Amino acid sequence: MLGFLIKFVPAEYKGWVELAKRMTQRLDTKEEREKAATYFLEAQQSDGMITVSEWSKFGSMLGILGGPKKNK
Repeated sequence: MLGFLIKFVPAEYKGWVELAKRMTQRLDTKEEREKAATYFLEAQQSDGMITVSEWSKFGSMLGILGGPKKNK
């Protein structure tokens, strides 16, 4: 469905949508995706900036830092 909707997104935002899609594709459940999105939005809410430690935690939530996810 996203493929169909992306056609209606202005060109300058398509790259951002693709970036967000690739960043979240390792998250398996809706709960994981919502938790990561909520954390990111709350981290930058006060002044629009994200600290190094916040980026590190966000990267870990996405599976970018800390190696591959282990199967449960």
